[in-house]
Amino acid sequence: MSSLTHFNDNGHARMVDISAKDPSTRVAVASGEIHMEEATLERIRQGQLKKGDVLAVADIAAIMGAKKTPDLIPMCHPLMLSGIDVSFSELIEDCGLKVSVLVKCKGKTGVEMEALTAVSTALLTIYDMCKAVDKSMSLHNIVVDEKKGGKSGDWVR
Repeated sequence: MSSLTHFNDNGHARMVDISAKDPSTRVAVASGEIHMEEATLERIRQGQLKKGDVLAVADIAAIMGAKKTPDLIPMCHPLMLSGIDVSFSELIEDCGLKVSVLVKCKGKTGVEMEALTAVSTALLTIYDMCKAVDKSMSLHNIVVDEKKGGKSGDWVR
């Protein structure tokens, strides 16, 4: 069990001790997609949903999701995030939206989970705001696209 970092020698869950690590700049970019009916996408474009501006609310939800990650994922360390950047783009072929989130901090552990949680929270918020008009929506391809910093170095999908 000792090769699994979130388990101690007795097989019990633990939060990894990062106290001996040196702080470094950490960056992670994650993305995900929500597919929907064309009419739903058009209503988002036109701001015609009763719950309000879907993308503005999803943007704030993504930021909140990143900041709340250690409250949701049991072994995540609370981090002092220094930046969160959310962007949306339309998917033409799959009819929907792609959410991308960049999370940055100077710390002792990476921010991949914060980026993934931010993307997931934004996508779930879009679903919540549009579900009254489109029950067929589906979430896809929630992934880490890139990470920078730390002992393991940089990585790009």
